[in-house]
Amino acid sequence: MNVRSLTFAVIAGCLCAAGIGCMNAPGKPKLQAEAARPNEVLDFPALYKQNCAACHGESGKNGAAIPLANPVYLATAGFENIRRVTAAGVPGTLMPPFGKKAGGMLTDAQITALAQGMISAWSRPSALAGAAPLPYQSQLAGTPAQGQAAFTPFCASCHGANGTGSTAHGGQPGSIVDPAYLALVSDQGLRSIIIAGFPGSGMPDWRSDLPTSHARAMTDQEVADIVAWLASHRTATPGQPYPQHP
Repeated sequence: MNVRSLTFAVIAGCLCAAGIGCMNAPGKPKLQAEAARPNEVLDFPALYKQNCAACHGESGKNGAAIPLANPVYLATAGFENIRRVTAAGVPGTLMPPFGKKAGGMLTDAQITALAQGMISAWSRPSALAGAAPLPYQSQLAGTPAQGQAAFTPFCASCHGANGTGSTAHGGQPGSIVDPAYLALVSDQGLRSIIIAGFPGSGMPDWRSDLPTSHARAMTDQEVADIVAWLASHRTATPGQPYPQHP
């Protein structure tokens, strides 16, 4: 090897060593440590924390919105409904669409990961104790008058005869006929809460906790009627002055 070739070899070796040294420099991120792109994240805890926890609670409960860590709710709704609502949102409520096709930021794979993650983390095979769940969405039309009649035996002991609240059982539930509340929840949301209950609040699911020998579960028609009665208290402009009728 002549001097010129030897010089080139030495220079090439130095450059290679310098490159390796830079790649391994203290504080420089390794290639394998690079963070995944936002649309590539499929980890359920990460997706849930970023997109759901603010409303539904850090662990799927104790949030402002319906508890998702409720095995009865998960058994009633099922994977397809949870996936659909997550992707498309609920128009007219605070539940936005998260799927890209509906204007959100999550891919189809991420929506699926969220729905599957909720069921894997929080469902329980024995949640219904052998009972047949009511349909997630009812095909029955509800009647407000019949709903008020059904509300009395199943709900009034805690929520008051008119749904405005009660101090019974040591609690003070707020009004569930308040127009401001009803403006934030859909009919389906009301139905889901009635069917699945509200863990941690003392509210039972549709099988009820009537303390008599005649206790029974609500029927699909009774749930539809109660939802219709509650919905009849909605107003067009909640929180605003209402027109005074002579």
